[in-house]
Amino acid sequence: MKHLLAPLIAAATLVSALPVSAQQPTPETAPAGVLFWSPADRERVFRTMDTVLPHAPVSRGDGPVRALPEGAPIDLDPSAYMADQRVAGVLVIQDGKVRLERYGLGIDADTRWVSFSMTKSLTSTLVGAALKSGAIGSLEDPVTRYLPALAGGGYDGVTVRQLLTMTSGVGWNEDYFDPNADVARFLQEPAVAGRDPVVSYMARLPRAHPPGTQWNYSTGETNLVGALVAAAENKPLAQLLSEQIWSRAGMQADAVWALDQGGREIGGCCVSAVLRDWGRIGLMALEDGVVGGERLVPDDWFAQAVTKQAETGTPGEGYGFQWWTQDDGVYGAYGIFGQTIRVDPERNLVIVLLSAWPNAVGRTHSAARRAFFDQVVRAVDAAPQD
Repeated sequence: MKHLLAPLIAAATLVSALPVSAQQPTPETAPAGVLFWSPADRERVFRTMDTVLPHAPVSRGDGPVRALPEGAPIDLDPSAYMADQRVAGVLVIQDGKVRLERYGLGIDADTRWVSFSMTKSLTSTLVGAALKSGAIGSLEDPVTRYLPALAGGGYDGVTVRQLLTMTSGVGWNEDYFDPNADVARFLQEPAVAGRDPVVSYMARLPRAHPPGTQWNYSTGETNLVGALVAAAENKPLAQLLSEQIWSRAGMQADAVWALDQGGREIGGCCVSAVLRDWGRIGLMALEDGVVGGERLVPDDWFAQAVTKQAETGTPGEGYGFQWWTQDDGVYGAYGIFGQTIRVDPERNLVIVLLSAWPNAVGRTHSAARRAFFDQVVRAVDAAPQD
């Protein structure tokens, strides 16, 4: 699970206003400082991330809000789980109706909460939208067609599909304990006028495996996905997210997207949005990418995106187009500290958790989350919608 720490470390290199108890004297130790924020600092920052990192606005526009009517309540009190696991929001939607909604840690229905790696699934959906618009010609196109600064290095011959599935074969070190690891360094690349510093860093990485043969979790690679779709559409990611999804999917509030050292949106991290709007993202996926009555992505996009495209080494699980998949058909978007969108197509069910776990990741936390999911599923199955 340690690969899920990557967005936290990426964000840490950009933090210029850390809580006093988390401040560290050097950039090399800043990531460790983030890991050891006090619970109060962590919870405050997660609900006010746009005051800590520079952000771009994601406008919902002036269209109608998608109604999420009240459904039959399920017989489940999440209070104990929320208190134990420091959960800020729980939302259970079935058949488009809210069956459970609860808030904690000082937030309410109007409070934005940071997503960390849940953002990856939004970025990949923007690739699908660019395919539909024709801005991206094919998933089999070489990535260097859209990011020519990558030419001549490890990304020669790598396709858009391989970038989406993290099977480029390009070497990448995600070890957050290593201060010289790529994940600790790529967002420290100096910004140079006219260049994307993340692309510049990634262009220097060597090839470790033939493209398409090895899955390797790479936060830098998701940032490349974001850079690629922004280049193909010739628009910033926040503008694309607003135009393609946020203003069309009936969102209730504007979101914000954190920027990197070059002033560009971090493709793999850090959209902040309200709980119900994260639920609407789950519904967008569940409804095959239809937003505002119109299909956002090609007909077969979600059929590919949320099914196993690469083996991750965990039995029964896999990786799609920046979505985590299960062999039973359930899929999800996950971020460190417990951020979750879990989609269960068989039950027409979306579960969203916004959290500030005491640790970024951990088997105990993951087991508690799985147990809570099991509770939700049992409660839903015991009391079907009318």
